[in-house]
Amino acid sequence: MTAGRRPFITPRAVLLLVLTAIVLYPLVWMVGSSFKAPEEILNNVSVLPDTWTPENYPDGWTHFDVAFGRFFLNSAMVASLTVVANCTSCLLAAYAFARLRFRLRGFWFAIMIGTLLLPSHVLIVPQFVMFRSFGWVGGPWPYLPLIVPHLLATDAFFVFLMVQFMRGIPRELDDAAKIDGCSAYSAFRHVILPLSRPALVSTAIFSFIWTWNDFFRQLVYLSDLEKYTAPVALTLFIDSTGQSSVGPMFAMSVLSLAPVFLFFVAFQRLLVEGINTTGLKG
Repeated sequence: MTAGRRPFITPRAVLLLVLTAIVLYPLVWMVGSSFKAPEEILNNVSVLPDTWTPENYPDGWTHFDVAFGRFFLNSAMVASLTVVANCTSCLLAAYAFARLRFRLRGFWFAIMIGTLLLPSHVLIVPQFVMFRSFGWVGGPWPYLPLIVPHLLATDAFFVFLMVQFMRGIPRELDDAAKIDGCSAYSAFRHVILPLSRPALVSTAIFSFIWTWNDFFRQLVYLSDLEKYTAPVALTLFIDSTGQSSVGPMFAMSVLSLAPVFLFFVAFQRLLVEGINTTGLKG
């Protein structure tokens, strides 16, 4: 900006501010509602409460026979194990599709991409029947149906993301590793794996956020209160008689968003870097 000229707001800046306000309004309203009394939540549409009710947070934390922190730990365990499973299995599958040569490789890769067109809700019934036959539903380890499938590279999106990234790594590096006596496994361990860090970080971030926010699959497979995750536990604030504790529910909803928000902020730079280097841009 040249000296002597008064600063002004461009129409683009105004449009961006308006869009930002529209996007953030529900989140800000939820935070404000977490400090409102139940009657005020239903009657007051303003963001800030007329009467602050911080008791919603301790009431929500101790609302059930199990402290809400237990649900946080369950969600963190499921999300963390899912991240490890996705990063491991999808990386190995992507390496096979991107760097190894085997019969019908293109056909199987097309089949894998085709699974992206299949809604996950279509598979929930046959998966439930299969997992129940394994004794995983309602058993001592109810989290197995939520974690084990990710060990088999069932998330085709992450496999595709990593394949696109590995295709950008020069094959001359593989040839140089073979000249030095490296096998396919050694080339993967010492060449591909260190260079795949951006794609792995992107996979880890998306896996954590999607698993933490997952509700339907966790509702289907979890039936014990002590095993509930945070998204499922939030529904318990509204019981079958129509009685609801909306204040504590909003308070716990705000706390449930905090891990996802902090996780995204902490790895935002790596996420952008990973997406820009995996062929998903433009």
